[in-house]
Formats: sequence, structure tokens, C-alpha cells
Amino acid sequence: MQANIDNSNEYINWIEEAISTGNIKCYDYGRFRNIKEISIGSLGKVYCANWNNFKDHMALKSFYNLNKITAKEIVHEIQLQRGLDFHNNIVRFCGITAENNTKNYSLVMEYADSGTLRNYLKENFENLTWDDKFNLAFQLTHVVLCLHDEGVVHRNLHSNNVLIHKNTIKLANLGLSKRIEEASDPQSRSVGMIPYADPKSFAQVDSQSQMYSLNEKSDVYSIGILLWEISSGHPPFPDEPHDIGLIMDILDGYREEPVPNTPKEYIKIYTECWNNEPDDRPTISEVFDKLKAAKEKFINETNYSLIVDKMVILFDKIEEKKENEKQIILNYLKNHNIIPREFYDWLLSNQDNSNSNYIVLLGEFNYLGIETDINESRAFELYQKAANLENISGINNLGYFYRNGIGVIPNKKRAFELYQRAADLGSMSGMNNLGYCYENGIGVSPSGKQAFKLYEKAANLGNTYGMKNLGDCYYYKIGTKIDEQRTFELLQEAANLGNTSGMNDLGHSYRHGIGTNVDKEKAFECYQKAADLENCVAQYNLAFMYEKGEGTEKNLDKAIYWYKKSAEQEQDAQMKLKQLLK
Repeated sequence: MQANIDNSNEYINWIEEAISTGNIKCYDYGRFRNIKEISIGSLGKVYCANWNNFKDHMALKSFYNLNKITAKEIVHEIQLQRGLDFHNNIVRFCGITAENNTKNYSLVMEYADSGTLRNYLKENFENLTWDDKFNLAFQLTHVVLCLHDEGVVHRNLHSNNVLIHKNTIKLANLGLSKRIEEASDPQSRSVGMIPYADPKSFAQVDSQSQMYSLNEKSDVYSIGILLWEISSGHPPFPDEPHDIGLIMDILDGYREEPVPNTPKEYIKIYTECWNNEPDDRPTISEVFDKLKAAKEKFINETNYSLIVDKMVILFDKIEEKKENEKQIILNYLKNHNIIPREFYDWLLSNQDNSNSNYIVLLGEFNYLGIETDINESRAFELYQKAANLENISGINNLGYFYRNGIGVIPNKKRAFELYQRAADLGSMSGMNNLGYCYENGIGVSPSGKQAFKLYEKAANLGNTYGMKNLGDCYYYKIGTKIDEQRTFELLQEAANLGNTSGMNDLGHSYRHGIGTNVDKEKAFECYQKAADLENCVAQYNLAFMYEKGEGTEKNLDKAIYWYKKSAEQEQDAQMKLKQLLK
């Protein structure tokens, strides 16, 4: 850690005075243990060491040549570090130390356990999510914003000057090496850092123009390059010589290409930052605000993407009738604090996404009339598109449309084939629907035994309609012997998982004592729960309970209300309503 000391007395005296007055802590070099070299730079070396046998490490930053220029800039660096010590993303200045009681001073700094940003990305990139990358970009931009607010221009931002400690950005070397380099030789430039440098600083390379003074917009340019590096995991132009040829290319607008799957807003931000013209670059404050907005949008879109997948999985398990499915979707969005209109617009604008579940769910919205008019033909087209992409929910829904002639001419054989295909691909709903085809002879010869097997398989995988239909098999002796106790158990399981038909049939079991004791109050509760979820049969049964006073007090007004609700979808309720209103 030896250095040549030349004509630096004025600044060495400043350091010694700061030590004597207690403004700077001086560490006894002899009490550092386990000193290890961790990096070599153009100005000196950096070591890590334990202080006084403590476990925590500190960094020791030494200098090759402690001349007047270097000493002056070290003093300036110390003053900057102390003035910005409050910011968590700036490497903390701890003090100084001198080897063997000489004036060969080294800076004692906070140690970063993960090294440089460049090394951190190299070692951890495969495990970084986009949330992690946004956090790194956000921290980096925030600390540079802090510098600019304090009137400090870094002028030398690159991935070897940004450190990582406990997954947190730590900005090091607040322009120290750049100031020393330029003070020693105004025409000098660190060749390896060419990609990060403001292109305007290259102007004197091929002209007699005045030396360009690096400024805040120069930092913004460097930030743009660093944002790209965070998105890619490696430094810019790694396979090209960093020479005059690269400089000329950069001046002509040559830049790295966006990495696939990078959020569009993120690309837009770093592209604006690395504009050749400083006046066309945003301020660091604008970059910060745009990154914040982009991160929030990314989080929302990530949440939306998860919601899409979870909803499609949910439908495969619950598999409700049309009138109930719409309410389930609306309730699901409400429970996740999602505004249906915003979600629909987002779904519509992301149909080119590689996730075919987006197509399926847009089909659901068109079929059910959620935030758009009911459009069965459009829903059919979307399910067809998803089915062509081997989306099992799309295949299953397409089968349902062919079976019922929704948006297409009915084709029972085609429906059966699609259900078979969905079931073969693992769709629980496809298995249940295939069982329904075998039970009722839709596109295939009837087979109660085959229906029972498929219902059982779907039920065992968690399909609630499979549970309900399997319960019917045990009650009506379809492919198996009668077992009312098993019917009750399956209906209870389906109801507990949210199947409204299961809730209604469970109410029927309590009301008539099927597989359990008669309990009119529990029957009423089951009907009420299913009715609230828009099950029209349960609404009819609930109205009947109010009309007759079964399981609750007799209330004709409520009976009429629920008959009206049921009558919107169910013909028997319309007839009953006419009788009560005579």
C-alpha cells in the first residue's frame, strides 16, 4: 500500500488538522486484520480487512501516487462523502488510516459484500426478477437524484463504480477518479468506460472544439447505459474493442439493442437517457418519476397477469353456469381491489402476449358481457384462437360452445372431440364435461360407467362440478350403486369450494334428509348462500322457503323478491311469480 508523496503538503496538512480536531477518525493501521486485496484501479488498490478482530469488514482505498492533485481530490472526496453521509445508497466514509505512521493515507470506507454492480449482475442475473431489476434501477436513479439536488455531478458513473451491499445499491467514488484523471491530463479517458461516457465529451476527438464540461445530463446518459446493463446482465459492447472506432459509432447513434421481455416503459426511459443531444435527455428527476411510474405499472401488470392465470385455473375447478360465472368473476376482481373496466382495457390491449390465458379470459368477458356487450361470436373466435394454441381452457370452452350452439351451429360430435382433447391434456373441467357427454349420449354412445369414472377423476383433481355430478351418480345410481351418505359428502365438499349448484343441492339434502338428518334451517342457509351468488335455482328454492316459512319466518315480500330474481333466468319462477302476484 505504498505511495509516492509529492508536493501534497497543503492537503496533507488539512487531513492532519481534521484528525487532530476529531473531524475525521484515524484508524490505527496496525489493528486491521485479514487484509486482502479485492480490486485494482488506475489510481490505486482497494483492500478489505477486519478492524480490531471484529467480524464486519471495512474497505481500505489506497493510492499509487499521493501527489498534490491526488491529495487535493482526496480532500474534496472526503468533504463530499461527509456531506452526503445521510444517504443509504452512498458508500459511507468512515475515516482514514496510514501504514506504519507515514503520511501514506488510505480512505477507510464501508465495505460492500457483493462487490461491484458488474460482478453482482454476472453472478446473480439468472435469479433476478424484473421486480429486483426495477429496485436496482430505482435505487441507482434515486441516489444520483440526491447528488444533483446537492449540486454534485458524479461524472464517472459506470458499473464498476456502483457497489452492492446486502442487495442494496451503494454509490462509490463520487467522481474522484475522473477528477484526478482530468486534472493530471485533460485529454485522458478511461478506455474501458467509453460506453458510459457522454458522447458530447468525444467531440474533441475529431475536431478542434473546446473541451466539453461534463454535467448533470452527462450523468443521465450514464444512467441510461446502466439501466440497459441492469436489464441485460452484462456491460455494453462486451465483444467489441473500446477504441476510436467505437467512439465514432456511438457518435453516429450506435447503441445496444433492447433485451427481449424488457418492459416497454423501461426501454423508453433508458433510450431517452442515452440521446446524443444533452438537451433532449430528461433530467434525473424526470427519470426518477418515470421509473417510479413504470415500476408501479409493471407491478400492476404483473398482478393482472397472475390474476388471469388464477382465474382460468379457478374456472377449471369450479366450472359454473353462465349466470353464476359472471358474478364469480366480478366478486373475484372486487376481492382483489381490481376495477373491472381497467382490467378489461388491460386485457384488450395485451392480446399479443404469449400467455394464451389472456385470450381465454377476454373470451369469457365477451361471452358474459363484462364491461362489454355480450358477443358470443367474438367469444367463439377467441376460444378457437386459444384452442389452436393448445390452451386447454380454450379447448374446453370451445367444446361447450359447440355442444350448446353458442356462436356456432351445434355439433355434438365436435363437442365430444374437444372435451376428449381437453381431458387428455389434463383439464379437470374437460374430464367432467366428457363425463356429461357419456352420461347423456352427446356425440358418443351413453355409458353410465364411463361417466362415473370421468366424474370421479375430475372430482379427485378438485373439479367442484365433478364432485356435484359424482354425488348425483351415487344418488341416481349412474354407473355405481346408490349411496346417499356419499352423495351428501360430495355435495358438502363442492359447496365448501364455492360451487353454487353444490350449495343448492346440499340445501336440498338438508331439506329432505338425503344422507343426513332433516335440517330446514341449514337448508335455508345453503339456498341463501347460493342465491346471493346468482344461482337461479337456489333463488327459487329460497323464495319457496320464505313463502312457506320453512327454516325461516314466513315473508311474502322476500319470497316475491327472490322469485323475481329467479324469474330473470328461470321459467318456473316466472309462473310462480304470476301466481303470487294475482
